[in-house]
Amino acid sequence: MKTLAALCLLLTLSGCSSLLFYPEPGLPITPAAAGLEYRDVTLTAADGTRLSGWWLPAKKGVPLKGTVLHLHGNGGNLAYHLGATAWLPAQGYQVLMLDYRGYGLSQGSPGLPAVYQDIDAAFDWLQHEPQTKGLPLIVLGQSLGGAMGLHYLSGHPAQRARVKAMVLDGVPASYREVGQFALSTSWLTWPLQVPLSWLVPDADSAVYAMPGMGGVPMLIFHSLDDPVVPLSNGLRLYQAAPQPKVLQLTRGGHVQTFADPTWRQVMLRYLDDPQHFNGVRRLGEIPNYPASPDLTTDAEPESQQ
Repeated sequence: MKTLAALCLLLTLSGCSSLLFYPEPGLPITPAAAGLEYRDVTLTAADGTRLSGWWLPAKKGVPLKGTVLHLHGNGGNLAYHLGATAWLPAQGYQVLMLDYRGYGLSQGSPGLPAVYQDIDAAFDWLQHEPQTKGLPLIVLGQSLGGAMGLHYLSGHPAQRARVKAMVLDGVPASYREVGQFALSTSWLTWPLQVPLSWLVPDADSAVYAMPGMGGVPMLIFHSLDDPVVPLSNGLRLYQAAPQPKVLQLTRGGHVQTFADPTWRQVMLRYLDDPQHFNGVRRLGEIPNYPASPDLTTDAEPESQQ
C-alpha cells in the first residue's frame, strides 16, 4: 500500500498540475445536517467558470466578529470539509466556503494556474457582499488550499491588504519536499527519492510566496503526527513566514486540528489580537500582551523565536 501511495503521489505531482487535485462531484450533505443555517452561493471566475459555495452566517444573537474565507484541501468537496468551519458561526464568525472548479457542484476541471481565478472570485464576492462591510477578513487555508491562498495573495497586494490574519493548517511548504517524503516511505522508491522528486514542479509552492506576505499575521498549525506533510516541511513554512507569526504544534492526523476544542480556542484567542498572541501558553495565564508599556515578560516566547 505504501509503495502504491508513493508512486501515485509522484504521478500526481509530476507533469500536470491538474493531478494535484482529487475532486468529488456532487454534495452528499449540506450544512443543514449539522444544524447550521446556510445559503448556496454561485460565484463566477474571470474565465466564466461557475463555482459553488456555501455561506454560513453567524449564529443569531451572537456578536458578529468577522468573516472567514475557507480554502479547503485537495480532496473531496465542501461536504467533506464542513467540520473545519461548522463551529465558527456560533463564535460570531460568518464563513464563505468555496469549491474550486471541478469540485462538488462547480463547473470545469481543476488545475493551476486556473484555480487562482477561483480564489480571486471568492475575494471579489466577499468585497461586494453587504454583510461583510466593515468587518475583519480572515483566510483559513488547509493543506493545498493554504498553499494556493499564499501564492494568490503574494501576487495580489490589494486583496492581501484586506486580510486581518491567515490561519494555516497542515500546509506544505514545498510540493517537491512532500513528494520526496512520500517516496521515502517505500523500499521500492526510497533509493530514487531525490532524483524522482525533481520531477515535481515546485514553483508555486508556498515557501516561495512568503516573501510577498509582509503585513499579514499568521497562525500556523501543524501536527507532529502528520503522515502527509511532515513536520520538517511545516517548520520550513513557519521559518519563511514574516513576522508576526505563531507556530502551534498539535497532535493527530493531517488537517484534523479543529476536531479538538483546544485548538478551536487557540484560533479564537488568536483572532482577538493576531498582532500579539503568542501561543497556547497564554490561554492559562494573562490576556494577550502588551497590556501596558511597563509590563514585561521574563523571556521571549518560544513561538516567536
